[in-house]
Amino acid sequence: MPIIIPKDIPAYGTLKKENIFVMTERRAVSQDIRPIEIAIVNLMPTKIETETQLIRLLSNSPLQVRITLIKTSTYTGKNTSLEHLEKFYKTFNEIKGKKFDGMIITGAPVETLEFSQVKYWEELKEIMEYAKENVTSTIYICWAAQAGLYYHYGINKRPLDKKIFGIYKTQKKVEFEPLLKGVDDIFYVPHSRYTTILVDDIKKEKELTILASSKEAGATIVKSKDGKNIFITGHIEYDRETLDNEYRRDKDKGMDTLPPENYYDEKGKILFRWNSIANLLYSNWLNYYVYQVTPYEFKKDE
Repeated sequence: MPIIIPKDIPAYGTLKKENIFVMTERRAVSQDIRPIEIAIVNLMPTKIETETQLIRLLSNSPLQVRITLIKTSTYTGKNTSLEHLEKFYKTFNEIKGKKFDGMIITGAPVETLEFSQVKYWEELKEIMEYAKENVTSTIYICWAAQAGLYYHYGINKRPLDKKIFGIYKTQKKVEFEPLLKGVDDIFYVPHSRYTTILVDDIKKEKELTILASSKEAGATIVKSKDGKNIFITGHIEYDRETLDNEYRRDKDKGMDTLPPENYYDEKGKILFRWNSIANLLYSNWLNYYVYQVTPYEFKKDE
């Protein structure tokens, strides 16, 4: 599908080399089509890597999609240049007057902190509240999934004895679910976190359904019954090398991180086993929970 992004954003060149149909804003406005408007609230320190991963997955559909990248104004990380942030990102204050068909809120390496200790927690709460009325469907990833479950349903995260780090076998828990259409009964998902959400805590909330879970990683994909909130506790969007890069960074820092589980073969080569679920899930989300239920036109006074 045509994905609408600025021509000078790093993701443009990367995706063009992969033969993904990327479209500039100038060309998009010449077509008589209302693109699906997707906001990405990027909380990850590796912003360029994360935005490229998500834009790649959102391109796997015949729909025309326009991406708006959002940063927090209450905290600015040190891993992405200010020039990149100022050029390609907007703050929540700049976009809160409009509506979006879909929103993605990424993870962040802050899961060991209490939510109230996160520097941008109040701003994120405002964004999650805004999404209730102004976004058709929102995907929450990893720490954001924990934050969303806590904010919307009062379900708190729990500390783990050791970091969940690797690729884990995951099983579908529902037979007929549009979000998992075409997905095998067993699939694999990357995880990298120090906290978790207990399955029993989720089951107590009647508005939530566990769509997929893992013996090692727990509830992996959770959906509100109205489809407005989708929580992914792992990182389905990760590239082949992302966990390897994270492991090497930890080792360079002198941390005692163990190699990611179920990630390398016997020769040390990375086994890329989550690419199909990633593409299917985001394509299904755009189709069934965004495109088919969002209004064709937003009211002009909204």
